[in-house]
Amino acid sequence: MKHGKRYRAAAELTRQAGAIQDLATAVKLVKQTARAKFDETIVVSSHLGVDPRHSDQLVRGTVVLPHGTGKSLRVLVLCKGDKIKEAEAAGAEYAGAEEYIQKIQGGWLEVDAIVATPDLMGEVGKLGKVLGPRGLMPNPKSGTVTFDIAKAVRELKAGKIEFRVDKGSNVHAPVGKASFTESDLLENARTFLRELVRARPAAAKGSYIMTLAMSATMGPAVTLDPAAVTADLIG
Repeated sequence: MKHGKRYRAAAELTRQAGAIQDLATAVKLVKQTARAKFDETIVVSSHLGVDPRHSDQLVRGTVVLPHGTGKSLRVLVLCKGDKIKEAEAAGAEYAGAEEYIQKIQGGWLEVDAIVATPDLMGEVGKLGKVLGPRGLMPNPKSGTVTFDIAKAVRELKAGKIEFRVDKGSNVHAPVGKASFTESDLLENARTFLRELVRARPAAAKGSYIMTLAMSATMGPAVTLDPAAVTADLIG
C-alpha cells in the first residue's frame, strides 16, 4: 500500500520518536501527525493480556470524558408517558416507543445512541439483530437501560463512551478531536486509561496492557511504553 507525502512525513516523525514514555509527549506528537483536511478523531488503542473467549476475562466499561468526544450525538430514548418529556428536556433528539420501534424495524437508524427504560426491553430486545451489530443495543451495563433517563442522556451528551475488548484482545476508544487543545486531549486520554486499568479482570494474569498506541484517523500510530504510562497513571 502506497501512502501520500503527508502520511510518510508523519510516519517519519513517529519512527524517530520510538516508544514514548509519557502521554503528554504522545498527545503533542499525534496532533502533529493529524494533517488531514478534516478534524480527525484521536483514538487510543491497546492490546490486552486477556483471553476474551473466557467470560471472566472480558473487559468492558464506560467513562465520561471530561472534555467530550467532539462529536454531537443524536440520542433516541425509547420510553413512554412522562419519561418522554423528561428525555426531551434532557436533550434527546427523539423520544417515544412504538412509533420508533416500528421505524427501526423499517430500516430507520438515524441516531448515534439509544437509551431505553427497562419496561420496554421486551420489545426492544426484538431489535437485537438490527441494533446489536451497529453497537446501538441498549444495555444495563453501559447505563443505557434505566429509568433515570435524564442522567443517561446528559452523560451521553457530555461525552460518555463505552469500551469493550474485541475477539483479538484489543480495545479502541476515541478520546477527542485533533482540534482539541493538548491539555484537553491529555486529560481525556488519562481518564479513559485509568478506567481501562480499573476494568482489569481478576482472572487476568501477567501483563495487562501489552501494547499501547495513539493515532489520528488518517495518521500513523504513535507508540507508547505501556509500563511507563501505566505506572504514571497509578502513581
